[in-house]
Amino acid sequence: MLVFAADLGSFSACARKLGKVQSAVSQGINNLEIDLDIQLFDRSTRKPTLTTEGERIYECAKAILQQSFELEKVAESIHEKEEKIIKIAVDKAVQTPLFNKALQNFSQQYPYTQIELLTIASTDIVNSFYNDNIDVGIMFSDLAFKHEVEICYVGNIKFYPVCHPSSPLADLSIVNDNSLLPYRQIVLRGEQGKELQQFISFSKKLWWSNAFDSMLSMVEQNIGWAYLPSYMVEEKLKEKKLCKIKVSFDHKPWNLPVDIVTKRGNAKGPALSWLFNELKKSYIKLI
Repeated sequence: MLVFAADLGSFSACARKLGKVQSAVSQGINNLEIDLDIQLFDRSTRKPTLTTEGERIYECAKAILQQSFELEKVAESIHEKEEKIIKIAVDKAVQTPLFNKALQNFSQQYPYTQIELLTIASTDIVNSFYNDNIDVGIMFSDLAFKHEVEICYVGNIKFYPVCHPSSPLADLSIVNDNSLLPYRQIVLRGEQGKELQQFISFSKKLWWSNAFDSMLSMVEQNIGWAYLPSYMVEEKLKEKKLCKIKVSFDHKPWNLPVDIVTKRGNAKGPALSWLFNELKKSYIKLI
């Protein structure tokens, strides 16, 4: 009553909002003033206005109402069996703008389910299900996946071989696999020392990283060349900050399949089921 009366400018408008008679609102606010021993409204004019003390109480009252609203919504989410928290493991290279949009949509659909997002190399994601109690993983397909997890193929991400404009590779009109041998290659490798089988090592000089953004940074510093996701490098190629290597063995852009992985036998609650389907729709757009 206090908040509505202040916001709407009159006790009668508050009564209409609450479906009560005006006398009930007046009596309710009087009782509150007696309980608090504070005059909340100045009634000396036709339009009751908050006193200085009333303004302080009004701010507290709004906070209490918001907390009450949050409590009710959390209780509703519990009754709907919505999960308290969902832990996601994602390879940095598959954390595309569409992935981030899916999380944004989830935050609006399930505002009372928490998300914990871990950035992990694809080669380490399956193991993380057992070490970190992951609920869902998004990763490049592992040809040696374990049967303890369920795999859902959802799309592909294009990769380009790229180097710094100052690299000798940028000046070659055509590059075969032997031409790459002398030049340092930067390759994805997980913390367990495992590389994805789709990533072929051409060079005898190898550096490794477990994150594609780190690999991109090293290419930008002319440390070596690498296969990197197209969405990470296309703008830099247009700006001539990177160069695409003209390899003879890639007739079309190299596409790596993306899987969404869940632990076999684990039941999905409503929030995880919704997120799973939202992620599937996001990556299918990449095909």
